[in-house]
Amino acid sequence: MDYALLVNAIQVFQYVIYGTASFFFLYGVLLLAEGFYTTSAVKALFGEFRTTMCGKCVSGTFIFLTYSLGVLWMGVFACSALPVYIYYTMWSTCQMVRYVTESGTGFDDICVDARQYGILPWNASPGRVCGLNLAAICNTKEFELTYHLFIATFAGAAATVIALLTYMMSSTYNYAVLKFMSRDDCCTKF
Repeated sequence: MDYALLVNAIQVFQYVIYGTASFFFLYGVLLLAEGFYTTSAVKALFGEFRTTMCGKCVSGTFIFLTYSLGVLWMGVFACSALPVYIYYTMWSTCQMVRYVTESGTGFDDICVDARQYGILPWNASPGRVCGLNLAAICNTKEFELTYHLFIATFAGAAATVIALLTYMMSSTYNYAVLKFMSRDDCCTKF
């Protein structure tokens, strides 16, 4: 029963990840288009500086939305560190299993308890894996693949945070320039 609940939660989480990836792809396309229209590409296209209240409003909206998503995604980045840590400790235990297998001593004393990480509830009966069962898990290709996928997810979340912060800094600068250049006395302030 505990594993059925865990499998259902993982399947729901997969669809959440698919939706989030699609959203960020579309949001990235919107940010790219907005970035082109608020930089010097507009000046090169029209030949002179022009701005509208709608353009400033769109820039301000995207700055606020990107800031909110950046804060939210920092939480995702922090949460993606937990599976990397869990799999790293399991990988370290698997390395110990390989070492003990070669030396032939204390094989049944090496265990991994999934309940201590909060993956399974404390009353789950098969929450602890030791000895030959642990060696079988460690030698599967799925274990290695999952470990590498969690590392890729962690790196992707870090890259997304960096991209959101970079966009936010450049769009805030562009918004300030738009606001300053739209004033009538902008050239007399220097």
